[in-house]
Order: sequence, then C-alpha cells, then structure tokens
Amino acid sequence: MLWLTGIAEWRGAKLAVAAAVAALVGATVLAQQPAPVAPVPLHALAKGYLTLPTADSLVIAPPPPASGSAAEARDVAASRAALTLRGTPRWALATADADVFGPRITGALSCAAQIDISPTKTPRLDALLHRTMTDLALSGAVIKRTYNRPRPFMVNGEPNCTPDWEPLLRKDGSYPSGHSAIGYGWGLILAQLLPDRAAALVARGRAFGDSRRVCNVHWLSDVEEGRVTAAMTVARLNADAAFLADLDAARAELRTPHAPPHGCDAEASALALAK
Repeated sequence: MLWLTGIAEWRGAKLAVAAAVAALVGATVLAQQPAPVAPVPLHALAKGYLTLPTADSLVIAPPPPASGSAAEARDVAASRAALTLRGTPRWALATADADVFGPRITGALSCAAQIDISPTKTPRLDALLHRTMTDLALSGAVIKRTYNRPRPFMVNGEPNCTPDWEPLLRKDGSYPSGHSAIGYGWGLILAQLLPDRAAALVARGRAFGDSRRVCNVHWLSDVEEGRVTAAMTVARLNADAAFLADLDAARAELRTPHAPPHGCDAEASALALAK
C-alpha cells in the first residue's frame, strides 16, 4: 500500500478514503460479503521504534519471480486458486484484515491469543502493536520501490476486496507485502508474550498476510517475502530498549485474567476455506 513508499508524508496528516470492510470476527459478517462503509479518516501511523529502512534491506530479498519462470507460474496458480474464494467467509475475513487503520485491527489475532485485544481491554498491548505496525509495514519499503512489481488485480483484471484503495495500490509495488509483514510480525511478538499460544498466533499471523492473496492485491511470493522482512524487523525490535520496556508492560497487563473473544468459531471456519 501507499504508506510503504510515502510514509513520512503521512505522519501527522489525515487522508479520507472509502473502504469495504467486514467486522473482524463477527459470525454474521463472516458469512456474507461486507458492505461498503462511508469514508472515514485514515489515521497517521504511529511513530515506530526503529529508524527508517535503508538500502541494506535489499540484501535479504531476491528479485521477484521473473516473467515466464516457474516461480511466476506458481504465483499465478496461487492467485487463481484464491479468486475462487470471492464471496465466501474467507473473502470477508480478508477484507477485515485489509483494514489496518480500522479501530479493531489490533484484535485480528485475538482468537489465536484467546484474549480480546483492544484499546480498552488491553491498552498497553494495543499501543505496542500499533507502534510496531509502522516498523513492520516499512520493513520492505526499499524493496518495494526497487522492484515496483504490478499487483495481481492489475494483471488479471479481477476485482479486489478493497476497490476504493485501487488508485493508491496501483502506485505502490506489490513485492513484498507490508500487510504480510504486519501480520506475521504481530504473530511473532504475541508469541513472545503468550508462548503457550505461539503456534496458533504465528499461524494466524501467517493467515493475516495470506488474506492479501485472497484479496487479489498480492502474489504468493509477495506474502512469503513479507514474512522474511517481518522476521528481520522483530529481531531488530528485540534489541531496542524502548520496545523491550513496552513489551514488558504488555506482558504485565496480560497477567490479569481476560475473557476470551467472541466469534472464534466463525473465524476458524473462514480460515479453513483457504486455498
């Protein structure tokens, strides 16, 4: 998305966009196509913990699949499979996962955590996730600008789950996926806080990124490379004193008993449809 290439211009600003979003895990919404909502202000990203990525991030990323290669054929096949999920609960969940500026986005991994993550119920954890979202989203920014890969909907002409974002998405390279980096990075961070739930958290973080393939806005290799940039970023975060202090604060907050979230059966059913 555009924040990956023009992030400095977004801080302290508000942009108006329209998005078709679904409730994060509500059973009723997951069972049908989400309806468009009125334009809402797009909040500026919080200040991250890390300095902006530099050209050395290119070291971890090979070029995207070459035209006519077996790797490109794999991406195309995965994209075609994902298109069959349009109109299903998995498409609705992918639409919800796309809305990283929505008020409930930090709760995307609530079912995996078995804790209702939100600004009101887990404010320290919510703040930690919002701040790390900036670092994770930016982790592949230099790679994106270098390769400027066209997104699937630009190639196959099929709809995507956030059509109002198309003008922005067309200007922002597809490889790697910033959403994938956010979801996978959050899974890794939450696994540090809730090690007994590590497998479920990392799996949901992975699925959060794969929602971008379901949405027809990223190729499979984009999503996979987003996990690599996420892993690099989480390693860097674990050497940052401010992050570690906030991580400890979130850990202390989670020692208080929390009620499990609602809608997890619906989310599990939607995720089971993955192709």
